[in-house]
Amino acid sequence: MVKHIVLWTLTEEAKKNIDAVADDLQKRFKALLGVVDGLTGIEVGRNYNGGTFDLILYCEFTTKEAQDKYQNHPAHVAIKQIVHSHVCGRDCVDYEI
Repeated sequence: MVKHIVLWTLTEEAKKNIDAVADDLQKRFKALLGVVDGLTGIEVGRNYNGGTFDLILYCEFTTKEAQDKYQNHPAHVAIKQIVHSHVCGRDCVDYEI
């Protein structure tokens, strides 16, 4: 199993509507379940603990290959464009268990 964690810092404009942004992205990413082969879990959460990052994306994949296919899947690419309109910083961690 592969876990993919992305941390986002929102723009000042997006922070004004953080709940709506988080809810919208949660809905869009959850819709990828059953669409992207090998994606077994996905969620978006709001960081309530302070710090640099505002939102977190957590994904689980069956394999590294499934994660690679997710990155270029048209449904994911469409969501990435929306994310980029709200985000001014990003970090990512991937690991296999």
